[in-house]
Amino acid sequence: MMSLRPPIPRTIRLLPRPQVHSSINIYTQTRIRTLTAKTAQYAPPSKPTRTQLDRINIHRLEAQRRAYYKRRSYYAASGLAFGLLAMFLTVRAIEMQAPLKADSGARRDDPLVVLGRERKVVVQKLGEEPEEVEDVVDSGTTSVPPFPRVLDFYDDETEGGETDAKVVEDRMVEYQLLGIGIRTVSFLRIQVYVVGMYIATEDIAALQACLIKKVNPIASTLVAGEKGTLRDLLYDDEKGEEVWGSVLKESGARVLLRVVPARNTDFHHLRDAWVRQITARSALPIHKASFSDEKFGESLQTFKSLLNRGNVPKGKEFLVSRNGKGRMAMWYNDGNSGAQRLGHVDDERISRALFLNYLAGKNVASEPARNSIVDGIMGFVERPVGTVATQVHEPTHVG
Repeated sequence: MMSLRPPIPRTIRLLPRPQVHSSINIYTQTRIRTLTAKTAQYAPPSKPTRTQLDRINIHRLEAQRRAYYKRRSYYAASGLAFGLLAMFLTVRAIEMQAPLKADSGARRDDPLVVLGRERKVVVQKLGEEPEEVEDVVDSGTTSVPPFPRVLDFYDDETEGGETDAKVVEDRMVEYQLLGIGIRTVSFLRIQVYVVGMYIATEDIAALQACLIKKVNPIASTLVAGEKGTLRDLLYDDEKGEEVWGSVLKESGARVLLRVVPARNTDFHHLRDAWVRQITARSALPIHKASFSDEKFGESLQTFKSLLNRGNVPKGKEFLVSRNGKGRMAMWYNDGNSGAQRLGHVDDERISRALFLNYLAGKNVASEPARNSIVDGIMGFVERPVGTVATQVHEPTHVG
């Protein structure tokens, strides 16, 4: 039987119910996702790992600071060294004028050396007018006064200021400058002393004849080609040793060395340098046979004892003489006590070896001195033997 209820309520009951909670859940989930996305957008960055950190600490900063200042000190030291070197080279390159008056410190009544202020050396060739030259020669350094071209000297064991001045002056022998040069050491060319070699005027002819005969036994003078041959002989390491050795022995020429320090030194430095040079020369094959006996060793010890003294101030005069028989005598003038005779060595080999240190061999004590001496020799041998004349005016003593 058909129901008499109206169909509308049943229809309504059969309709699906609205999903209220689902909508709320959907909205809630959507809202949560939106908030989560915004939160993720403004979230702080993730914490970096330890390996990504720059490991800077106090010790590293201190090491960098020390390295920086060390580099600066190196640069500063290098700049200072180069600056000093540049100053040194600049000073050496500038030519300084010689002092107007630079006399020796010797007293006027000193019997050791009489320097002639008024004396003029006259060099005259045959057929030429005499030419006057200056009476002093530049020493090559401002530390040492000019060297006299002519000086008077006499060596006597009893001398030393006690002999009558008139007697000493009568005995004085005139010496002429043969050559001059500076002794330097090390690569910096530190100046040690200035040395000049003198020869007695009376013995120049004997020296001329002996040297000329080494090239041409029958000649009295040398021409241009022969002068070149003699120059080559004197500069030869072995032949020069032989030539100069025989000239010193055979000619009997009286010669002396005048040494003036360019800086403060002492006798021990001079002694040690000379002893080393003499010992090295005695070991050469040309001298080994004649320099190896016991007497030579004793003479060398005597030579060393003469120089066992104190200081030698800059600019003071030191003389080493060799007489006609080869005896060597030493004099020193400190400027206060006057000339003092230090002693002598009779063995002529000692004086010969000492003079050869400046004349011959591969390594001479002063190459400029040897060059100057050889130039002086060339001026002698180009003139006939015995024609080297000097004109002497009244001598005066230098204070």
